[in-house]
Amino acid sequence: MASLNVYSVLVVLFLTCGAVMAMKENDQIIKENNCETKMGLPCVLEAFTSILNTGSISNKCCCELVVLGKVCHSALVKRTLENPLFKDLNPATIIAKSIQTWNIALH
Repeated sequence: MASLNVYSVLVVLFLTCGAVMAMKENDQIIKENNCETKMGLPCVLEAFTSILNTGSISNKCCCELVVLGKVCHSALVKRTLENPLFKDLNPATIIAKSIQTWNIALH
């Protein structure tokens, strides 16, 4: 029985460490690429409205999103999903919508 408890603790520890490492990885990508300074706040809000709701993204904000780059875009979306405020969102849906928004910005 004690081995089952040890196993349970190890599983929880492994999952927790994995989540923390993913958070640090996204934060590191964002910091190293200066992601938070590459887009103006109005376009950030427009892009996230496009991803989180059914809004659209303007040509001006598409240009800013492309300049931001796919690496920053992906890291910022993933970090948003890690935020407890967005815990009720379906990550697969949000990631699919973020890819859709990215593809719209490219055209």
